[in-house]
Amino acid sequence: MIELANTPSAPVRFSAPDHTLRGIDPETASLLIASAADVALVLDGQGVIIDRAFSEPGLAKAVGQDWIGRRWLDIITADGRPKIEELLREATHRSPTRWRQVNHPAGEGVEIPVRYNAMRFGPDGRILAVGRDLRPLAAVQQRLAEAQQGIEREYTRIRNAEKRYRLLFQLAGEAVLIVDSANEQIMEANPAAAALLGVEPKRLQRQTFSELFLDHSRPAARSFLAAARVAPRVDNVHVLLERDQSGVLLTGSLYRQEGAAHLIVLLSRLGEVSPISTQEATLLRFAEAMPEALVLTDSDRRILTANAAFLDLVQMTTVQQVHGEPIDRWIGRPGVEIDVLFANLRAHGRVSNFSTVVRSEFGASEDVEIAASVVDGQTPSIGLAIRAARWRGGREALGGRELPRTVEQFTHLVGRVPMKNLVRETTDLIERLCIQAALELTRDNRASAAEMLGLSRQAFYSKLRRFGLGDLGETEHTS
Repeated sequence: MIELANTPSAPVRFSAPDHTLRGIDPETASLLIASAADVALVLDGQGVIIDRAFSEPGLAKAVGQDWIGRRWLDIITADGRPKIEELLREATHRSPTRWRQVNHPAGEGVEIPVRYNAMRFGPDGRILAVGRDLRPLAAVQQRLAEAQQGIEREYTRIRNAEKRYRLLFQLAGEAVLIVDSANEQIMEANPAAAALLGVEPKRLQRQTFSELFLDHSRPAARSFLAAARVAPRVDNVHVLLERDQSGVLLTGSLYRQEGAAHLIVLLSRLGEVSPISTQEATLLRFAEAMPEALVLTDSDRRILTANAAFLDLVQMTTVQQVHGEPIDRWIGRPGVEIDVLFANLRAHGRVSNFSTVVRSEFGASEDVEIAASVVDGQTPSIGLAIRAARWRGGREALGGRELPRTVEQFTHLVGRVPMKNLVRETTDLIERLCIQAALELTRDNRASAAEMLGLSRQAFYSKLRRFGLGDLGETEHTS
C-alpha cells in the first residue's frame, strides 16, 4: 500500500474558541473526539497509554483490547516505531504534529494501518493522539491498482491484436483498400493493392477511389460506395481499371472507428472463365438461395465455397472467412465421425442421412444430417448438403429404412446413425416381436401371454399401448 504524504498543513481554526467553545465539559469533549477519530489515545509524558477510545467496536476488538498501561511503541509494528518516536518528540501545546502512518498487528499476520497526529495538553504534558483507520482507503487503492492492471492487460491485448491485423493486412494476397466514407479518399492500401494498381502505397493515399477506374466505370464505383454505406455488404461490382483497362470485382463493407465511417474494399482481378448458360446460372442462384446448407470441399476436406445457409449455420459472415478452412473445423463430433463420412464417400461415392453435429464459430452445436457426393471433374471435389436432424422414432429414426436384420446391414449403418438410436430401435423391435409371438401362442390370451413373458399384467398392457397392439378396452386401459 502506498503511504500518504504527511506534509504539514495549518488547520483553519475557530475564530473565537474562548467564547464559542466555552463550557464544554470533559464528557462532551471525549464523545466528540471518539466520534471524530477512528482511534483516540491519551498518553502520559513518557508515551504510556492511559486511556483510549474507538469509533467502532469492531476496531476496538481487533486491536485495542489491552492497550491501557502499555507504551505506544509496543502496540505497533517495528517499522513504525521511528515514526511514533518522532510524533512524541514533535508533540507540543501549540499545534498538532504532522500525520504519520503506522500499522497495528491484529493477529494471524493481519495488520491494520492507522494514520496519526498528536498534540500535548494540560499542565502535566499529556498527549492526545488521534488516528484514522486507513483500511477503507487501502481497499480503494487495491481496487484502483487492480483496475490499472486490468487496463494495462487490455491495452496490451488490443495492441497485440492490432499488430496481428496490421501484419495480416500487409501480407494478405488480396488487394485491400481502406476508403474514407465521407470524402471517398483512399486512407490505406496494402502491398497487394499497390501491385494490382501499379501505384506506390503513399501515392494511393492521396487519390480519390473513383479515379482508379476508367471514366465509364466511375459511376459504377461511386454507386458501389453509396451502396456500401447503407448495406451490410456489397459484392462483385464489375469495374475496369484505368491503369491497364483490366476488369476487377469490388467487394466492400462499412465499419466505424472513432466516430468516423470507413469502407474496407477488396479488389479481385477477373480471371479467364468460360461462359455459363442461363440454366447453369439459375442453378447457381438456386443453390445460393437454398435454405439447406450447401458446401463444396476439395479432396483434402478444405472448403472451396459455400452458400449463405452454411455461413448462417456456422455463424460466419463471408465466404472468404471459410474458404480454405478444413470442413471438420465445424462438422463432426470429436473423434472419427468426419473420417467415417469421407471413408464412406471414397467407398460408395455418395452418402445419405449421415447423422452428426455442426459446431458454430461461437460454440453452439446442432444435430444435423448430411447428404454428400463426390463431384467428378478436372479437380475432384465433394459436395455436402446439411440439414437439421429430425429424429421421430421407428423407421423414421433410421431415415425411413427398415430396421437392420443382419450384421452386414448393421455394419452399413455404422457412422450414419448414432449407436444409441440403433440400440433403442432394435430393442423396441425385439420386444414387439416377442409380444406378438406370445399372443399368437396363447391365442390372444393376454393374461397367459404376460405370464409367459414374465411381465405383470400392468406392464404387459403398458407395452401393448406403447406398440399399438390389439384393441384395449376401457377396463384394460385403466387397469
